[in-house]
Amino acid sequence: MALEGTYVPSNAQWVRDQVAEYEASNGTRATTLPGTDDKVVVITSRGAKSGNLRKNPVMRVERDGKYLAVASYGGGPKNPSWYANFVAHPEVDLQDGPEKHTYRARLLSGEERADWWEHAVATWATYGDYQQKTEREIPLFLLERV
Repeated sequence: MALEGTYVPSNAQWVRDQVAEYEASNGTRATTLPGTDDKVVVITSRGAKSGNLRKNPVMRVERDGKYLAVASYGGGPKNPSWYANFVAHPEVDLQDGPEKHTYRARLLSGEERADWWEHAVATWATYGDYQQKTEREIPLFLLERV
Protein backbone atom coordinates (compact mmCIF):
# COMPACT_ATOMS: atom_id res chain seq x y z
CA MET A 1 0.00 0.00 0.00
CA ALA A 2 1.46 3.34 -1.03
CA LEU A 3 1.86 6.08 1.54
CA GLU A 4 -0.80 8.76 1.37
CA GLY A 5 -0.73 12.33 2.63
CA THR A 6 0.53 15.79 1.82
CA TYR A 7 3.86 15.89 0.00
CA VAL A 8 6.15 18.70 1.12
CA PRO A 9 9.16 19.04 -1.24
CA SER A 10 12.71 19.36 0.07
CA ASN A 11 14.22 22.76 0.81
CA ALA A 12 17.11 21.76 -1.48
CA GLN A 13 16.36 22.75 -5.08
CA TRP A 14 18.42 19.93 -6.61
CA VAL A 15 16.45 17.35 -4.58
CA ARG A 16 13.11 18.89 -5.62
CA ASP A 17 14.19 18.93 -9.27
CA GLN A 18 15.54 15.38 -9.27
CA VAL A 19 12.47 13.91 -7.56
CA ALA A 20 10.11 15.79 -9.89
CA GLU A 21 11.95 14.60 -13.02
CA TYR A 22 12.29 11.03 -11.73
CA GLU A 23 8.59 10.76 -10.95
CA ALA A 24 7.40 12.61 -14.07
CA SER A 25 9.35 10.12 -16.22
CA ASN A 26 8.22 7.08 -14.22
CA GLY A 27 11.81 6.47 -13.20
CA THR A 28 13.41 6.70 -16.65
CA ARG A 29 15.16 10.09 -16.21
CA ALA A 30 17.10 11.63 -13.31
CA THR A 31 18.11 8.11 -12.29
CA THR A 32 21.69 8.99 -11.31
CA LEU A 33 23.36 11.26 -8.79
CA PRO A 34 23.68 14.61 -10.62
CA GLY A 35 26.86 14.74 -12.69
CA THR A 36 27.63 11.02 -12.30
CA ASP A 37 26.61 7.58 -13.56
CA ASP A 38 25.81 6.44 -10.01
CA LYS A 39 22.25 5.04 -9.76
CA VAL A 40 19.70 6.38 -7.28
CA VAL A 41 16.25 5.35 -6.10
CA VAL A 42 13.61 7.68 -4.67
CA ILE A 43 12.34 6.96 -1.17
CA THR A 44 9.15 8.48 0.23
CA SER A 45 8.91 8.66 4.01
CA ARG A 46 6.54 10.26 6.50
CA GLY A 47 7.94 13.21 8.46
CA ALA A 48 8.78 12.33 12.05
CA LYS A 49 7.12 15.48 13.44
CA SER A 50 4.87 16.82 10.68
CA GLY A 51 3.58 13.55 9.28
CA ASN A 52 3.93 15.04 5.80
CA LEU A 53 5.43 13.00 2.99
CA ARG A 54 9.07 13.63 2.14
CA LYS A 55 10.93 12.33 -0.92
CA ASN A 56 14.66 11.81 -1.24
CA PRO A 57 16.93 10.37 -3.91
CA VAL A 58 19.39 7.96 -2.30
CA MET A 59 22.11 5.78 -3.75
CA ARG A 60 20.83 2.49 -5.14
CA VAL A 61 22.22 -0.25 -2.91
CA GLU A 62 20.25 -3.45 -3.55
CA ARG A 63 20.75 -7.15 -2.96
CA ASP A 64 18.25 -9.97 -3.38
CA GLY A 65 15.27 -7.60 -3.57
CA LYS A 66 16.25 -5.75 -0.40
CA TYR A 67 17.53 -2.17 -0.40
CA LEU A 68 19.83 -0.29 1.91
CA ALA A 69 19.32 3.33 2.93
CA VAL A 70 22.68 4.69 4.08
CA ALA A 71 22.32 7.70 6.38
CA SER A 72 25.74 9.08 5.45
CA TYR A 73 24.88 12.79 5.05
CA GLY A 74 28.08 13.07 3.02
CA GLY A 75 30.16 12.14 6.06
CA GLY A 76 28.74 15.05 8.06
CA PRO A 77 28.56 15.07 11.85
CA LYS A 78 24.81 14.42 12.01
CA ASN A 79 22.25 12.15 10.38
CA PRO A 80 20.18 13.29 7.39
CA SER A 81 16.66 14.50 8.22
CA TRP A 82 15.11 11.34 6.80
CA TYR A 83 16.83 9.28 9.52
CA ALA A 84 14.30 10.50 12.13
CA ASN A 85 11.47 9.84 9.66
CA PHE A 86 12.52 6.19 9.26
CA VAL A 87 12.80 5.72 13.02
CA ALA A 88 9.39 7.30 13.75
CA HIS A 89 7.57 5.82 10.73
CA PRO A 90 9.44 2.78 9.34
CA GLU A 91 7.00 2.15 6.46
CA VAL A 92 8.37 3.81 3.32
CA ASP A 93 7.79 3.71 -0.41
CA LEU A 94 10.74 3.10 -2.70
CA GLN A 95 10.78 3.65 -6.45
CA ASP A 96 13.52 1.94 -8.45
CA GLY A 97 12.96 2.89 -12.08
CA PRO A 98 9.30 2.19 -12.86
CA GLU A 99 8.96 -0.24 -9.91
CA LYS A 100 7.38 1.25 -6.79
CA HIS A 101 6.68 -0.76 -3.64
CA THR A 102 6.21 -0.32 0.08
CA TYR A 103 9.01 -1.40 2.41
CA ARG A 104 9.66 -1.57 6.13
CA ALA A 105 12.88 0.12 7.25
CA ARG A 106 14.90 -1.58 9.96
CA LEU A 107 18.04 -0.12 11.55
CA LEU A 108 20.91 -2.61 11.32
CA SER A 109 23.50 -3.52 13.92
CA GLY A 110 26.18 -6.12 14.61
CA GLU A 111 27.20 -8.68 12.01
CA GLU A 112 24.21 -7.93 9.79
CA ARG A 113 25.23 -4.26 9.65
CA ALA A 114 28.86 -5.22 8.92
CA ASP A 115 27.76 -7.45 6.04
CA TRP A 116 25.55 -4.77 4.51
CA TRP A 117 28.18 -2.05 5.08
CA GLU A 118 30.65 -4.11 3.05
CA HIS A 119 28.06 -4.40 0.29
CA ALA A 120 27.32 -0.65 0.43
CA VAL A 121 31.00 0.26 0.05
CA ALA A 122 31.41 -2.29 -2.76
CA THR A 123 28.43 -0.68 -4.51
CA TRP A 124 29.51 2.92 -3.95
CA ALA A 125 33.06 3.31 -2.63
CA THR A 126 32.46 6.91 -1.55
CA TYR A 127 30.66 5.58 1.53
CA GLY A 128 34.05 4.46 2.86
CA ASP A 129 35.36 8.02 2.44
CA TYR A 130 32.29 9.38 4.23
CA GLN A 131 32.85 7.09 7.21
CA GLN A 132 36.43 8.35 7.51
CA LYS A 133 35.16 11.97 7.58
CA THR A 134 32.89 11.49 10.59
CA GLU A 135 33.20 10.17 14.13
CA ARG A 136 29.66 8.72 14.14
CA GLU A 137 28.95 5.24 12.83
CA ILE A 138 26.89 5.80 9.70
CA PRO A 139 23.45 4.25 10.27
CA LEU A 140 22.14 1.68 7.81
CA PHE A 141 18.48 0.88 7.27
CA LEU A 142 17.54 -2.36 5.55
CA LEU A 143 14.36 -1.93 3.48
CA GLU A 144 12.36 -5.14 3.14
CA ARG A 145 9.27 -5.29 0.98
CA VAL A 146 5.96 -5.35 2.85
